[in-house]
Amino acid sequence: MSQEILINVTPSETRVAMIDNGMLQELMIERSSKRAYTGNIYIGKVVRIMPGMQAAFVDVGLERSAFLHLSDIRRPSSGDDEAEVSISDVLLPGQQLMVQVIKDPLGTKGARLSTHISLPSRYMVLTPGHPQIGVSLRIPEQGREQLRSMVEEACDDDRHNGFIVRTNAEEVDTIVLRADMAYLEKLWQLIQSRHKSARPGDCVYEDLPLYTRVIRDSMTANIERVRLDSSTAFDQTLSFVSQFLPEWTDKIELYLEARPIFDLHGVEDEINRALERQVNLKSGGHLVIDQTEAMTTIDVNTGSFIGYRNQEDTIFKTNLEAAQAIARQLRLRNLGGIIIIDFIDMEDAAHRESVLETLSAALAVDHVKSSISGLSELGLVEMTRKRTSESLEHVMCEPCQLCNGVGYLKTSETVAFEIFREIIRSVRQFNAERLMVMAAPAVVDRILDDDASIIAELEEALGKTIRFKPEDQYSQEQFDVVLL
Repeated sequence: MSQEILINVTPSETRVAMIDNGMLQELMIERSSKRAYTGNIYIGKVVRIMPGMQAAFVDVGLERSAFLHLSDIRRPSSGDDEAEVSISDVLLPGQQLMVQVIKDPLGTKGARLSTHISLPSRYMVLTPGHPQIGVSLRIPEQGREQLRSMVEEACDDDRHNGFIVRTNAEEVDTIVLRADMAYLEKLWQLIQSRHKSARPGDCVYEDLPLYTRVIRDSMTANIERVRLDSSTAFDQTLSFVSQFLPEWTDKIELYLEARPIFDLHGVEDEINRALERQVNLKSGGHLVIDQTEAMTTIDVNTGSFIGYRNQEDTIFKTNLEAAQAIARQLRLRNLGGIIIIDFIDMEDAAHRESVLETLSAALAVDHVKSSISGLSELGLVEMTRKRTSESLEHVMCEPCQLCNGVGYLKTSETVAFEIFREIIRSVRQFNAERLMVMAAPAVVDRILDDDASIIAELEEALGKTIRFKPEDQYSQEQFDVVLL
């Protein structure tokens, strides 16, 4: 199985594509205008107690106050029933506390917080104040017991912190585990030192950049290579790998070819298809994916597929293919929350069971936790997938003002980045002294106001003059790069 990671880095955006056998399986996007906060640790100040919700709103210096539920607050074990404890007994207005972001702001909702701090490294997760030792359930039972013993031997008897062994540590020796544990202990000491002088709203720990986090969390022996198109990101990634994964330094490559890195394996085209409502299946069937505020619905249709001996076989084969495609689309589009799947009705109980097993097996490779509840009385598959960040559609698109939110179009920011990539592509392919970009007024205004420095850098790097002309008749996604 051929797997690789492609990383596209620009001053305003980082994109990571996970490729499996030449096919895009997962996409992660981090923009400087909308940073991810999950994993960051802040000193928060309680601004409002909500007894009816058993929660509090906490100011951590972000745009909106964050949400802290009673269940996410670390408290001394008292044996009292959770329902008998009030949030007012645990927190007071104005109280300061150390909190960690466990879910990024979504839409109009603020970030979600927890006082159960966890610090991840390549192979371990440190859990301050919780001296228990845990091992990932994805590791076979015999391996779990061996790893647990290795960690227990490395720990002090009077320890105050605990560790969780990650799946990546399945074949790691004691020396590597001890080094990881020592690193996390030093990191926690540094955070505690910062805490002493920090004020409410201060960030005392910020997680690694996206391109480094991916190496830390997703790098396995199955990954053949990691290619980055930024020399700065390459140097930082190589330094990180040399320190923590020295045996894999030869897998990190700097991509210097003229062809944009996301043109490899058709990644750019796959991203655009992932924003479409309909997903075509190889058999001729298709999926229809609708994302709403409350849930995501997926409808399976046979379409033009009539290739098997009878209708039941045709339906069964379509549903099997759809189950694998659905698992891929959930990862690629980063869909979370409640998901309802309407497979084509099957009369054979064995067929229904086989489709569910196929869906479950396809979801097993997903690093995001999901749960399938089985078939409902209406024949629908009900499942959930943990949501910690916005979906691909919400990151790249905005509600269309012309249709009152019924459809979506790419944001002016996304179109601007596409224009920058098209400029680079055009200059590399054709010879011209100047370039004229014609686009919608909103896109041109955004580029001239917010991205003037990027244009200046492009002009200097390419040695070309770039001019912009607003066109009132252009839609927001429409643009042309003209060579002069």
